Amino acid sequence: MNETLIQVKHLKKYFKTGRGFLHAVDDVSFSIEKGETIGVVGESGCGKSSLGRTILRLNEPTDGQILYRGQDLVGLSNRELKKIRPKMQMIFQDPYSSLNGRMNVRQLIAEPLIVNKVCHSRREIDERIDRMMETVGLASRLDMAYPHELDGGRRQRIGIARTLILEPEFVVCDEPVSALDVSIQAQILNLLMDLQEELGLTYLFITHDLSVVRHISKRIMVMYLGKCVEMAEAGRIFENPLHPYTKALLAAIPIPGIESLHKHRDLLQGEVTSPVNPKPGCRFAARCPNASPACLEGEIPMKEVEAGHFVSCRLY
Repeated sequence: MNETLIQVKHLKKYFKTGRGFLHAVDDVSFSIEKGETIGVVGESGCGKSSLGRTILRLNEPTDGQILYRGQDLVGLSNRELKKIRPKMQMIFQDPYSSLNGRMNVRQLIAEPLIVNKVCHSRREIDERIDRMMETVGLASRLDMAYPHELDGGRRQRIGIARTLILEPEFVVCDEPVSALDVSIQAQILNLLMDLQEELGLTYLFITHDLSVVRHISKRIMVMYLGKCVEMAEAGRIFENPLHPYTKALLAAIPIPGIESLHKHRDLLQGEVTSPVNPKPGCRFAARCPNASPACLEGEIPMKEVEAGHFVSCRLY
């Protein structure tokens, strides 16, 4: 039986605005097994990054539970949370803005070790830095270079090294390849997959690129305006999407070749519902070709339509 590492139960994160509360994450529940990768996809503004940051308590949750190895992180003091943080880390989207431009590569990788006081000597710090640079594919000759002197791929490798230097179990990858060239994206994705196998890492992989998430994920969660609307194994999402929004996302994937120019595509119509004080019912109803009055009557729970395949839709 596989071990459950992370459990999220009815998690909510609301941000106060001048017009009310923005529901960035609204009643999301799921679990992640040790060594698994769950992909989170959706349009910009759907709450993907807010979900990842709230799980790590970089954003304070409004309500719900976040269980790490059975321990609820919600309500822990900063001192109690500091003991757990090395085991739960994050790779940020922009490898330039997430690094201090005044620090060289060696200083950047050393910083988490120094802040968390996990080494007892300078020699131990240097040894761990050397091993980590080799692990993530950074040449030793770059150890005194500064971020502005390096390309995006190398900068992201520094970010990965900073994340892994504390030997975490769970890593939130917040669109770690979206700011990189396509050829570099493949290198970083392969590196993340190799590191997962080598170090036994567990990933929450956030992206808007469906081809990327299919490549790396075991299961995929589709989010729309703070809600999880569908969740299943990666193959099932692509072979048999159930929610109309998931179908629209898959239909929007570019297809190479001249013949794709003549292929009919069903384009979404209607206005995007405001995430500020949203009304009860399906938030996709205003754009859904299958919407009915029943879609606006109360919250729509997640339903297991087939083994391991959950969807939140009145059609099912």
